Amino acid sequence: MKKRKRKPETLSEQLRKIILGGDLSRYEIAKRSGVDASQLHRFVRGTGRLTTASLDKVGAVLGLQFTQREEK
Repeated sequence: MKKRKRKPETLSEQLRKIILGGDLSRYEIAKRSGVDASQLHRFVRGTGRLTTASLDKVGAVLGLQFTQREEK
């Protein structure tokens, strides 16, 4: 039986995991980033989106940086 390739997680899915698994609460992330707490909550629940400006602010608070995965 052939193994199925797992679809890579989207950047949004990865960010949700980082937010939920991190040391800072969603409220603290919202407070430090200046992003509305309810907007961040909806994003984490998957019922809302963040603007690119908000993503930049949240990423800065969390100290995130993109890296490109090498093809295997």
